[in-house]
Amino acid sequence: MMRLSAVLLGLTACTPQGEAPVTADGTTRYLCADGAKLSAVYGSNDDVKLTVNGETVNLLVEESASGARYGWPSDGSNYVWWTKGDTGTLYWKDGTKGGKETVLYEDCKAQ
Repeated sequence: MMRLSAVLLGLTACTPQGEAPVTADGTTRYLCADGAKLSAVYGSNDDVKLTVNGETVNLLVEESASGARYGWPSDGSNYVWWTKGDTGTLYWKDGTKGGKETVLYEDCKAQ
């Protein structure tokens, strides 16, 4: 077990710049500019399980010009998680206001 931990630690330390480090359980943890902590588990089906304030939401990949954008395909309100490299921004998309997106957490850096 000690050897596996050392290997995983070594792999995390060797993560190329601009890519988010992933823990042994597949989670990427983020620390945002205001001190908020988020975590994400990226799936193999272009989805993400995002945990914010103790709530876990499932989001699907959406079209983006740059980076990776995740949301929920509906006209309702939902979170939008947009990442580029090792940094992300969490938005709230308000379905009652024509889909207006408000920044909740920004400059979230992968830890």
